[in-house]
Amino acid sequence: MGTCAILSFRLGMTDGVSVVAELWRQALERLGWETTTVAGEGPVDHLVPGLAIDATRPPSPADLDRAIGACDLVIVENLLSIPMNLAASTVVIDALAGRPAILHHHDPPWQRARFAHITLLPPDHPAWAHVTINRLTERQFADRELTATTIYNGFDLDPPPGRRDRTRALLDVGAGDRLVVHPVRAIARKNIPSALRLCEALDAAYWIPGRAEEGYGDEFERLLAATSARVIRHPVDRTDVTMSDLYAASDLVAFPSTWEGFGNPPIEAAIHLRPAAVGHYPVADELRALGFHWLDPEDHPAVAAELAAPSEGALADNRRLVEQHLSTERMEADIARLLESRGWRP
Repeated sequence: MGTCAILSFRLGMTDGVSVVAELWRQALERLGWETTTVAGEGPVDHLVPGLAIDATRPPSPADLDRAIGACDLVIVENLLSIPMNLAASTVVIDALAGRPAILHHHDPPWQRARFAHITLLPPDHPAWAHVTINRLTERQFADRELTATTIYNGFDLDPPPGRRDRTRALLDVGAGDRLVVHPVRAIARKNIPSALRLCEALDAAYWIPGRAEEGYGDEFERLLAATSARVIRHPVDRTDVTMSDLYAASDLVAFPSTWEGFGNPPIEAAIHLRPAAVGHYPVADELRALGFHWLDPEDHPAVAAELAAPSEGALADNRRLVEQHLSTERMEADIARLLESRGWRP
């Protein structure tokens, strides 16, 4: 059996890259690969601390080689895309030179103003394949004379049932109270001010389970102190409160981001038959072109009307679109085609 290492800054957590990486891992195992996980943070098979986003030293090349040395294929999840730890990226580039690898790109540097000057990433080598998670990024790769294949994120269409009443009781949210969930980390591009305005207009509690990152902590605390909405900051930990619990407990999913490489929560909301208020970032508009119906987070009267009289037909249509375009089966088939095209067989 062929062995495949999945490598990133962090894995096994609730961030979008970790979630997608886990679905890829499951797909690869169904395709016959034996997998191992390598990261600087998280519950992984091989912990290499220098790979973490906040590592103060680069990873040891010897430690990295011990983690991936015997693997036939390496899949790099975003670590060679976004320059969150350039020292780690440099070590990984050297370690993978000439080795079969898939560079899975969620956030290339030019899509963030503060990283636009970085030219080291993404690297390229004839032995590697580039995979993007949207067609906009695929076109941007082509503009830079890099060939990439788009594989949309896949989603589990049969997640475990969520515990609405239990979760709302845990959060001290009454049966008649409105609960808006914003399932993100607290960083600037998630547009937390818009989500708070929406909750204030709806007289709803605002639940954000993620922690502040990327230097956004002070601004985040200022926003929460200034809002009239009740704020809930209970994390999702996969046991006490799972992602299914989060969606089951909510009345609305807020996702007013100004930029996302993909944006999993609106798709997850569709699976759980929850309305979503989604910003007009470019990839959201690419997904809207598939037919998804999402609310405008700045159109407060329209959102209030939807909550008062839910459009069950639109919610059902959104779920059918996930089944058609964004299932794990479709993602697995796309991965299989890519691997076959490169002659990478387990």
